[in-house]
Amino acid sequence: MMADSKIAVWRGKSWPLGATWDGEGVNFALFSERAEQVELCLFDPAGRRETERVAMRWQTDQVWHCYLPEARPGLLYGYRVYGQYDPKQGLRFNPAKLLLDPYARQIVGGVHWNDTLFSYRYDGPREDLMLDRRDSAGAMPKCRVVATTFPWGDDRPPRTPWHDTVIYEAHVKGLTARHSEIAPAARGTYAGLASDPIIEHLQRLGVTAVELMPTHTFVDERRLIDHGLRNYWGYNSIGYFAPDMRYSATGSINEFKSMVKRLHSAGIEVILDVVYNHTAEGNHLGPTFSFRGIDNPAYYRLAPDDPRFYVDFTGCGNTLNMMHPRVLQLLMDSLRYWALEMRVDGFRFDLASALARELYQVNRLSAFFDVIHQDPVLSRVKLIAEPWDLGEGGYQVGNFPVGWTEWNGKYRDAVRAYWKGAGGLIGELGYRLTGSSDLYELSGRRPYASVNFITCHDGFTLADLVSYNDKHNEANLEQNRDGESDNRSWNCGVEGPSADPAIGALRVRQKRNLIATLMLSQGVPMLLGGDEIGRTQGGNNNAYCQDSELSWLDWNAAPEEREFLAFVQHLIAIRKAHPAFRRGTFFQGRASRAAGIKDIVWLTAEGKEMTDAEWTHAFARSLGMFMAGNAIAEDDARGRPIVDDDLILLLNSAGEAIPFTLPPLPEPSAWGVIVDTSFADHRAVDHRRYLAGDRFPLEARSLALLRRIEAVGKRPEPKRTPARTASPGAARAK
Repeated sequence: MMADSKIAVWRGKSWPLGATWDGEGVNFALFSERAEQVELCLFDPAGRRETERVAMRWQTDQVWHCYLPEARPGLLYGYRVYGQYDPKQGLRFNPAKLLLDPYARQIVGGVHWNDTLFSYRYDGPREDLMLDRRDSAGAMPKCRVVATTFPWGDDRPPRTPWHDTVIYEAHVKGLTARHSEIAPAARGTYAGLASDPIIEHLQRLGVTAVELMPTHTFVDERRLIDHGLRNYWGYNSIGYFAPDMRYSATGSINEFKSMVKRLHSAGIEVILDVVYNHTAEGNHLGPTFSFRGIDNPAYYRLAPDDPRFYVDFTGCGNTLNMMHPRVLQLLMDSLRYWALEMRVDGFRFDLASALARELYQVNRLSAFFDVIHQDPVLSRVKLIAEPWDLGEGGYQVGNFPVGWTEWNGKYRDAVRAYWKGAGGLIGELGYRLTGSSDLYELSGRRPYASVNFITCHDGFTLADLVSYNDKHNEANLEQNRDGESDNRSWNCGVEGPSADPAIGALRVRQKRNLIATLMLSQGVPMLLGGDEIGRTQGGNNNAYCQDSELSWLDWNAAPEEREFLAFVQHLIAIRKAHPAFRRGTFFQGRASRAAGIKDIVWLTAEGKEMTDAEWTHAFARSLGMFMAGNAIAEDDARGRPIVDDDLILLLNSAGEAIPFTLPPLPEPSAWGVIVDTSFADHRAVDHRRYLAGDRFPLEARSLALLRRIEAVGKRPEPKRTPARTASPGAARAK
């Protein structure tokens, strides 16, 4: 029933959507194509009592709007939308259900799960056809009107070029919750992430960007709450403009802005993991929080033959309808808000293939891509696709358009399998080491289109990847059925923790191999937060619901983990020091006119150039990669030629050492070792010089990087050191 408003209500405007404070009052605007009437509901400061209902009597171009001249920032509000309730036709209006504004800049309070949140009453097999008239306001969070002013001062985005970017994937709470040097009130928050201990760690590590797991307001599913769990990862969004207040120490959205400003001042970009493919409202039996009750057929992909059901390309019950112009507008407005108002530097799109589906097929020329490509703001920020969804044909690695980078799942799988010891992989490994030209070059993209990763939030941590053959997700209470079973992991001979020194040494060596491969590959490396300090989840490869010490970083690293941290820092520093690992163009494999030599030569253990047939040998476990430092054929920002040292990268995933014959060099040059993963201490590598034709002792399951140096004087004797780890032949996979 409509209520007569006791406060002044003016016509207002249909744009911009959402609640907008103009310095004098607040304009409210809500899109709904099929609504018959809309009420704006106002609440007391605690959000417990509905104090006013305002009939939004004005409608322009399917946007309902009004202006409250007496309203001020801090006002709590929501909507009630009237219309038909006919699920068989896809219509699910129910004014008894308080609805969140899709454009709300702040959402306060949480969902208090009870049956009032559902628009239907349970009544047999067609349970969603029975309208539930109970009021849900008491169980719902509320929207808050905000003022957007913030003292940005001289904030400048770092604008790190893609080829110089090193990404650190992190969770706001998990990164900071257990750090003893952060003030207790700031742990687990945006303020904690912007604290000196975290920023100093990131700077020492050498990363240039943090990729934050979802910070849009999200909902913990009822099933998880009932079992004492939480949606820790946050891939269950309901507010695309509102930073989740669970991560705020102050309860203000300015805390998020302060975090961005501080990270920028440290030279670190902020990339947000965004979930525009589905919402927290789930399938046809899900709750009514917002979109479902505002205009279900507009916001969601409904089954054409039975609109009662949702098309689900995401595995989460629904798929947002990117074919509707207002939904596409929602996504674009949200992205622009975060880029312009919150000043983030880029976005990683969860299940991005779902956004590119027009009817059923993934279309790389869909409206979604076209609109972003022409947008003067969004075309200049970093755009990262998770290039798959759960629908048919959803695996689209390599198929996103120019201007996009992709999480390269093929890189992850190939590198994991190679270091596990699988044969017949050196051909694919060659592509992955050099930027995956087989995936990106023909479409006009560059090596940095490939975001390379070994581990990410979804799957094993690095420590678990070398400690478990199988997933151990029992804590998720899903009988260990959840999570990926094909992990290409290797426990080095014992499942889980081991006190055997040989097993421990091999595991750390495997970690060095994996991280060294990541940092010395063309493309953009992404490090999973905590891998540098040995974070383990006890073999859980799907800790999405574990908001606990199982997921949070333990900053009390053991001595061997501190050494591994130093190794990671060393590898990132090497990457930054050598432009040969940060190429903006693909290798050509032929002699350049300027240098007269090939930019890359693939070598066998005999020091000879590989033949086509040798790439396919199933027994091959070793590979040599020569990179000519004066054949990069690129210029820097000032137009000067980019040059580097000549480098050789050697890899051996076999269980036996392989003497590797080094190729010729102009005299009096020699080869010097700068990385050798067979040494436990990265500073204790073999420092002698190797001449052309010498045989380098490439240890079992190890990687080495050598650079050309000027050989002056007599060759020193080999350095003797006990720092090399125990032979990996001491431990075998069961």
